[in-house]
Amino acid sequence: MFDSVIFTLAGRPVLLIDLVSSVLGLVCVFLAGRNSKYNFWAGYLYTVALFFLFWNRNLYANLLLQPVSLTINIIGHYRWTHPRPGEHSSQHHGSLKVSMLSWTERLISLVGVLLVAGLWGWTLDKLFPADPHPYLDSCVTVLILLAQLLSALKKWDCWVVWLLVNVSQIILHMSVGNVLMSIVCGLYLVNGLWSLASWMKLYRKNG
Repeated sequence: MFDSVIFTLAGRPVLLIDLVSSVLGLVCVFLAGRNSKYNFWAGYLYTVALFFLFWNRNLYANLLLQPVSLTINIIGHYRWTHPRPGEHSSQHHGSLKVSMLSWTERLISLVGVLLVAGLWGWTLDKLFPADPHPYLDSCVTVLILLAQLLSALKKWDCWVVWLLVNVSQIILHMSVGNVLMSIVCGLYLVNGLWSLASWMKLYRKNG
């Protein structure tokens, strides 16, 4: 069922699973950008959809990362709805407030991304030589996991990372002629810019 072709775009078939995962992903980030805890429910469905998408495309390296994404999603759902003392939002009772990373934490995150992405890219290059962009692919993957983790902790910085992810994914998908995902990532980019400003307002109002 999921491998049914719905329509073609720029000569490439768009499958049902492509469309479902794209819609769920957009719903998830739209709700997250609007500080809604319901983004996690969309995120659970999105993770399942991506699992089937990667299974259908034989992208097992990405498929194996979905349990990690699901775990981060569960942690984020709990953290957003069970803030610790001093972490409560002044705008939304019982919700985690928006906070920021320190410059030291940002530097550690950057170094961590470069090291993990380099190692993962080398691994992909050895295990999956058919991957045309192993290091770019691994960098995007590591940035996604970092963005998910920061989002789970409700850090404003997550949207900066998501913007880097969006730009990288647009380049990656355009390089392989995946028009649909290039368009979807463009929509992610627009939402990320809006969310960056929106969460900054929440941060200044104590979240």
